[in-house]
Parts: sequence; C-alpha cells; structure tokens
Amino acid sequence: MSEEKNATQELREKLMNEPKGAKGLTAEEFAAADAFCEGYKTFLNASPVEREAVKYSVDAAEKAGFVPYDPEKEYKAGDRVYLVNRDKAIALAVIGKNGVKNGARLAIAHIDSPRIDLKPNPLYEANNLALFKTHYYGGLKKYQWTAIPLTLHGVIVKLDGTRVDVCWGDKENESCFCVTDLLPHLAKEQVTKPMAKAFTGEDLNVLAGSRPYADAEDEKELVKLNVMAILNEKYGITEGDFLSAELCLVPSFKAKDIGFDRSMIGGYGHDDKVCAYPALMAALDAEDVDSTCITYLTDKEEIGSDGNTGMQSDFLRYFIYDLAKQDGVEGYRALSKSTCLSADVNAAFDPTYSSAFEAKNSCFINGGVVISKYTGHGGKYDTSDASAEYMGAVRGMLEKNNIQWQIGELGRVDLGGGGTIAKYVANMNVDVIDLGVPVLSMHAPFEIVSKTDVFMAYRAFYEFFMQ
Repeated sequence: MSEEKNATQELREKLMNEPKGAKGLTAEEFAAADAFCEGYKTFLNASPVEREAVKYSVDAAEKAGFVPYDPEKEYKAGDRVYLVNRDKAIALAVIGKNGVKNGARLAIAHIDSPRIDLKPNPLYEANNLALFKTHYYGGLKKYQWTAIPLTLHGVIVKLDGTRVDVCWGDKENESCFCVTDLLPHLAKEQVTKPMAKAFTGEDLNVLAGSRPYADAEDEKELVKLNVMAILNEKYGITEGDFLSAELCLVPSFKAKDIGFDRSMIGGYGHDDKVCAYPALMAALDAEDVDSTCITYLTDKEEIGSDGNTGMQSDFLRYFIYDLAKQDGVEGYRALSKSTCLSADVNAAFDPTYSSAFEAKNSCFINGGVVISKYTGHGGKYDTSDASAEYMGAVRGMLEKNNIQWQIGELGRVDLGGGGTIAKYVANMNVDVIDLGVPVLSMHAPFEIVSKTDVFMAYRAFYEFFMQ
C-alpha cells in the first residue's frame, strides 16, 4: 500500500495544480521578504501622492547610477537613464546589449491612489468652523473617509509662477484634518439609506480650523481669515492661489506590520505602490541585460488613465521611439516586439466576504504574486485578455526561477469588476499581462498585503528584466 500511495502522490504532483502557498517557503525566503519590505514601508510612508513617489524614485535612481535622459545623446549597453513627466510620472531604463531592436521589457505600475482632492475654491466658514470643500478622486467608499486623521499634500503655484510644496500633518505632533460623521443617536435616518446614499460626495467636508482671527475689527468670517493668515505665514499664499493648486487629503496612517507574526503590512496606497516599489527596485538592481528594460511609474490610473501624465498619454511611446531611433529601427517595430508586465494588484480572497469571490479562481494572501490574465467586467468588457502564448511564457519564467505565483480573477463574474493600464499597453501592439500583489481591503484608507507576496513581485520583475 505504501508504494501505491507514493505512486499516487507522484502522479498528483505531476498532474495536479496545487499551489503550496507560504508553506513552500524556506526560513531564508521569509527573512529576505521581511528585509525587502522594510524598504517598501519607507517608500510607502514617503510617497502618499504621485509627486512624492516620483521624487523618491529620482533620489533612489540617482544613488543607483541613473542620470537624466538626453534624447540627443548616444547611449550604450549598461547605461542607466530616467525621464520625468511633469513631476507625476517617471520612466527608468537600463540600456540592453541589443537596445530595443528586439523590443523592450516593460514593467508598468501606477503611483496614484484613491484620495480626497480640494475643490478650486475650497475654503469656507460655517457656524464658526472653517472647512474645505472637496471632490473625491478614484473609487472609494465615502463613509470610510470620515472620522479618521488626514494629512494635506500637494503643490500651490502663485501668480508669479513660484511653486510651493505643501505637506501638513506628517510630522510628529503636527496637526491634521478630519471629515466629521453623525453620531449614532441622531443617525437613524442615515443608517437606513443605501450605503452609496448615506454619505455623499458633497458631505466630504474637511475641518480646517475653529478659532477666530484675534486682531479683527469686524465679525465677518474670522475663523476662515485666521486659517488664511496661518497659510499665508507658512506658505506665502492668498486665497486666490487655491485656483492654481493641486492639493489633496490622504490618511495620516503610517505603514504598520499586521498580525502577531508580523507577516503582513497595513497602510495607505498599497494599490498600486506595492507593485511600483518592486518594479522600481527591479530596475535599480538590473544589470547586464540583453534587451533594454524600462520601469514606468504612471499617474491617473484610478480615474481612467487620461491626461498627459496617465497611461493614455504618448509619453512612454515617444520615449521608446527615441530609444528605437538611436538603434536604427522604427519605433512602432520596437513596440511590436516589446513585452510588458502590467504591475497592478488584485483583490485577495477575504473569508469574511467569501460570497463576493469565486474561490477556485481567486488569489490569496501568501499565495505569491498574482497573474490576472484579464480584468474588465460583464463578459470581459473593457479589458485586454492576454494570449495563451504570452501567459505560457510568463508562467515558464516564474516556474524556472522558483517564484511563488497564483492566478486570480477580480471577484464573481456578474458582481462588478475593474480595470488596469494593461489595455492601453495592448493598444500599442505590446504583449501584456497583469502581474501584481493580492490586497485585502483594496481602496480602503488602510489596505493589507503579505510581505512574501511583495517580495515575490520584486523577484518576478527582476527575473523578467534579466531574461
């Protein structure tokens, strides 16, 4: 019986697809994942908005020997360059021995996350309180953004063209901001409404102050005046300067280890910085590559990838065209031979909300990096669907390098859905597939990921570049 059982086990291992999850990892791999994620937590804390993520990436790239890209300069194998798009997106390239003649290898992530933006005329006073009017950015559950501490980030450009960087609430003992909510005692009507109507976009008003200006001679909007006096003293701005500003509020939570075993990380903006950081580090660590490798960190994915810093802009296309011109090939030919890992997250199976998932085709925390062959909704609408050939190539790369991976769909077929930048890359005639990290509580102010999954994402991007 023992020999027969062993034969059955061998046959099962040969024929069946049974991912081992974290049980298949060694102590050394756990230690490597933990060490890698210390750097990731630093990145996450330093980069709540895209401008700060770009700044962090530039600093890290220059330390790793990258220099600003000059389209008039000739580059050779091993050169390392970066190109910034309006301070909100960045491409980093390691020039390969074959340049882009046989195509480039692309890892593309986005560095924007759901948040609350200030309206152009945000500041007002009501009943002796100063508040900001806001417009939410991306897909979020509005009620999750009430009664939590928020910090203010962004830039203000004054009439003379001077740009002022704003970051208020991140320092120790620095004040923060908050959206109020209604107490349960008075919320009987509110809690009987559907979730989408119980709290509206116009209800996301942010507390900015409550003390009146002390030296005023009249009684008109003294709390608002006091807030403007404070902002003028710190940043040299007037109320009109809000009209040429990009200011947003994000959770003031810092990244924290989750669980008694410290196996997970909770924080704001895992979607999609949990893929952006591994893709960034893969580019910084890649050396002696055959094909030019490009990590592109883009903006505006959460609102459709439109605009000149989003994936639908021609910025990346033109960058590759310039590289192709140096190699003596047409840009469209270089693109057509390129391959891409769309570095984006997927929703991890949550046993508390199991009815939203189809378990056999879901991804799981600690299951490794997740491949999403397609995204979209309602019958694969609004997606690219990776070919079997490219899916097979990526599978082979992961298996060859012993990288833990899994497959994943975004929930039950008719329940909803979502998209990534993959479809815009596919429109450039590039082979592309989504590969990223499973996330619990996606799009919440505090999301959760597994440390081993983050590390497997880094290994996947690195080995993809080094092929």
